[in-house]
Amino acid sequence: MRFYSSLEDLPGDFGPAAVTIGKFDGVHAGHRRVIRQLREAAEAAELVSTVLTFDRHPLALLNPDRVPVSLTSNAQKREVLESTGVDAVVMVAFTREFSRLSPEEFIQRVLVDAVHARLVFVGSDFRFGQGGRGNVDLLIEQGGAHDFEVRIIEPVRPEGDRAISSTWIRDLLSEGRVDEAAKLLERRPSVRGEIVHGEQRGRELGYPTANLSAALEGFIPADGVYAAYATVDDRTMPAAVSVGNNPTFVGVPEKQVEAHILDETLDLYGATVEVSFVEFIRGMVKFSTIDELVAQIGRDEERVREILQVPARPKAAR
Repeated sequence: MRFYSSLEDLPGDFGPAAVTIGKFDGVHAGHRRVIRQLREAAEAAELVSTVLTFDRHPLALLNPDRVPVSLTSNAQKREVLESTGVDAVVMVAFTREFSRLSPEEFIQRVLVDAVHARLVFVGSDFRFGQGGRGNVDLLIEQGGAHDFEVRIIEPVRPEGDRAISSTWIRDLLSEGRVDEAAKLLERRPSVRGEIVHGEQRGRELGYPTANLSAALEGFIPADGVYAAYATVDDRTMPAAVSVGNNPTFVGVPEKQVEAHILDETLDLYGATVEVSFVEFIRGMVKFSTIDELVAQIGRDEERVREILQVPARPKAAR
């Protein structure tokens, strides 16, 4: 996959292209269907299948108080887009200048001059240009003048009338429903960050944890304990993961993510770990005694092993 971080980076002979445009936050099942159709059409017409996306949600610039938390970082989004097999991704910086392009200027600068579009795939509610004044009708009209065809993509509706959306996935993750979110994403929801030193409480309790830095990539699900996988340097290992501030102790940061990797003793400080959530086990509980907490952690581990189908450790290893 070819990746370009601006329109200016595109070579003059780029394309001609079949292009789709959007935020692509999460690169969920709806996005993936668009990209599959895009690739098929591009291959049939000998065009470059191209995803044009943005480095931030437009509301981050236009109305910061209303901007939603992203499901993926730019790096994660790039990686997931690459896995779809698309030929090229253009990630445009959504600047004040870019936001002021008129719909006609957007079409000329982006679709005509930059990617040399011949096919444009968009949803029926697609808006573009300053103030969102551009719509599909204008795009179709301008396509006739600039020699590109517009194809309307219908949303994916797995349940009744609700279309798959990043908002729906955020709602599920905020409730800890990671397994349901995974179905809409067509992959496990994940966060990624550097392992940092913690308070060593897990080690003292017999369940050492890898503490992820607060500067995480990805959407952190609801507080609680999860069955998950932890990936380090292409090695994926089963893990019990705690999200939250652990109310049994004082001073634990909000939304702390800690991964207890099963049956492994690893020095991971400074390493980057990706935690992929599989299933919610329980919510956060304040225990009266440390013994109660340790007993519950043991039960949590047993449940994680059951979900991930990991054999129990021999008793002598405990």
